[in-house]
Amino acid sequence: MADLTANVKQLSIETRAFQQEMREFKDEMREFKDEMREFKDEMREFKDEMREFKDEMREFKDEMREFKDKTDRYIVEMRNESREMNRRWGDISNSLGMLVENIVAPSIPRVLQEVLGCPDGGEQFLTVRYKSVQPDGRTREFDAIAGCGDFLLINETKSRLGPSDIDSFIEVLKTARDFLPQYAERKIVGALATLYLDPSLVTAGEHRGLLMLGMTDQAMEVLNSKDFHPSVY
Repeated sequence: MADLTANVKQLSIETRAFQQEMREFKDEMREFKDEMREFKDEMREFKDEMREFKDEMREFKDEMREFKDKTDRYIVEMRNESREMNRRWGDISNSLGMLVENIVAPSIPRVLQEVLGCPDGGEQFLTVRYKSVQPDGRTREFDAIAGCGDFLLINETKSRLGPSDIDSFIEVLKTARDFLPQYAERKIVGALATLYLDPSLVTAGEHRGLLMLGMTDQAMEVLNSKDFHPSVY
């Protein structure tokens, strides 16, 4: 009987211990479930963030593709504009050459006669688009040069003439002897020409001692004052 009582007591102790272990196990499982729930929530948040990231990357790729397309179109447009600009400059250059050759140059002998007293047909030479290359590699092209007696006339023709062109031409005249050493003994005078010449520019050029040539109803004419005397460079 004592053994049975001892066995029952031992069984009761083991049962309580087992129940305690089961209770602890349940608590651990509950904590594990909570941790798994938190992990699932974190994974859900991570998936949402990844989905947002993918959407942002897709938008970024679309923006980059659009930017690339715009850049490609811009490059093509710039190339086309560059080709068109080169063509226009070529047209302007050709037109300017025709202006010098067909309108300005034929008027120069008359200008020499009217302003410098050169006798009719007395010009010694008239050269259009004269290019000078110096031994040191410097080059310069003159629209037209003409000689009569002691004078050398240098012409520069512009499709459109502005105040800055007067200053630039003065600098050309100041260094002209470096490029025209064969005419070193001549008196250099300058003539600016264009189709339409504003009266204010005629006055500005005249104050600098330049001949100012413009197109009138019939021909290229000297627009300076009647008592004008050109400066010698």
